[in-house]
Amino acid sequence: MNDRMQVFTRDEVNLIHDASMEILAETGVKFNSEEALDLFRQNGFKVTNPRVYFTEKEVMRALETVPSRFIVHARNPKYNVAIGEDDFVFLPTAGAPNVSNADGIRRPAVMADYHTSCKLVQTSDQLDMNGFLTVQPNDVPSQIVHLDMMLANLTLCDKAFLAGSNFRQAAADSVAMAAIAWGGVEKLRKQPVMAAVVHAASPLKYSPEMAEIIIDMARLGQPLVITDMVLAGTSGPVSLPGLLAMANAEILSGIVLSQLSGPGTPVVYGSVSAPSDMRTVASAVGAPEAVTLASAVIQLARHYRIPCRTGGMLTNSHCMDSQAAAEGTLMMSTAVRNGANFILHACGQLGSYISMSFEKWILDEEVCRTLRRVLTAMDVNVESIDVATIKSLGSDGNYLTHPTTFKHCRSLYQPRLFTRDDYQAWERKGARCVADHTERMLADRLATYEKPPIDEGLEAALADYTRRQKKRLMDKKFIF
Repeated sequence: MNDRMQVFTRDEVNLIHDASMEILAETGVKFNSEEALDLFRQNGFKVTNPRVYFTEKEVMRALETVPSRFIVHARNPKYNVAIGEDDFVFLPTAGAPNVSNADGIRRPAVMADYHTSCKLVQTSDQLDMNGFLTVQPNDVPSQIVHLDMMLANLTLCDKAFLAGSNFRQAAADSVAMAAIAWGGVEKLRKQPVMAAVVHAASPLKYSPEMAEIIIDMARLGQPLVITDMVLAGTSGPVSLPGLLAMANAEILSGIVLSQLSGPGTPVVYGSVSAPSDMRTVASAVGAPEAVTLASAVIQLARHYRIPCRTGGMLTNSHCMDSQAAAEGTLMMSTAVRNGANFILHACGQLGSYISMSFEKWILDEEVCRTLRRVLTAMDVNVESIDVATIKSLGSDGNYLTHPTTFKHCRSLYQPRLFTRDDYQAWERKGARCVADHTERMLADRLATYEKPPIDEGLEAALADYTRRQKKRLMDKKFIF
């Protein structure tokens, strides 16, 4: 099979790997956390505060303990998900401070929008996991909003989910609330129940919060999605091979820390690197170079036999237009076909993470649905080829009324959103565009949402923890 996208040769992969090893050994990575630095020292790493240096042997020894596939357990076991090897998951967008409609008119996100996101995840036939910080609510103080989001994750949805990991207290509270739901911290040590996304700070450093979240989650055996976002020309080299070498060094150093903290901790190797638009210095997440980088990152993760994260329906467009569909589908199809295992921002992202759109969420689900169908293998056998029927109809037969057509026609994909009507039928139905249909489908979805079952005592315990912890954190009056 020929693939016209670049598939690295073994020599090319080795060149990137060797360059990363040189960076790690001679430049090192800053870990601005005394806790992390002490852990490196205790394990014999060369440390010159706050920089840590890594030998290739130390890196490869850590990689040996990372599983190539793992299970995340949901509150409802039927929604347990596998991540790694041939298994992949779709998650919604994350981090947007604004909500936009299909036309791009935006407003600040509020907590009610987060509740809507949880309801859409619960009713989705495409999203395998719930996220965290799907939107950044502006109507709840920043030091406590993670508690409301985690409570929503655990009560409005019973799929697997992400932990709060934007700061250390959010991760600690996520652990505490998961322990309530699963019956204690020791139960968490026995099975992964939530993944935490942590970010390297390019170039070549980790903040105290991110390093310490790696340590905390790894000690409990909870999965980590160790990610960077190197912007070519600003936070990293403009040369894509150089960017890959630096990004690889950043990610690998975080993975080493995770395995020192908890050997065998599941890890996803992640990068959503992209070029900077050199006219505006904005992140060009919809650029072709971002797609090329995603393909390269997947290949590097496969080289290390580690599950991989890349971007999903990413776009720089601020509304649900042709640009959003084209950029998002190009990235998403590359990620899915090339073998990414953890695809965040599969639905709803707009404007290079500055906004999310519920209408685009519906559109993106249709793309996800279509891609899953594209990946469905044909069952090629004597019966499916059915030469006998072809011979019996010959050159003059009609397949439309043939029994085999009636038998198998429902196996053909039928879109839920996109039209296949002829012009007259389309016009007769109101000549509606995709945006019109997404608004209707969004309303229908939310109208049919039913809160998943949850034990009353458990829900009360989670709400009580949220209430008490909010008061404690507000009384501390600290700001992030």
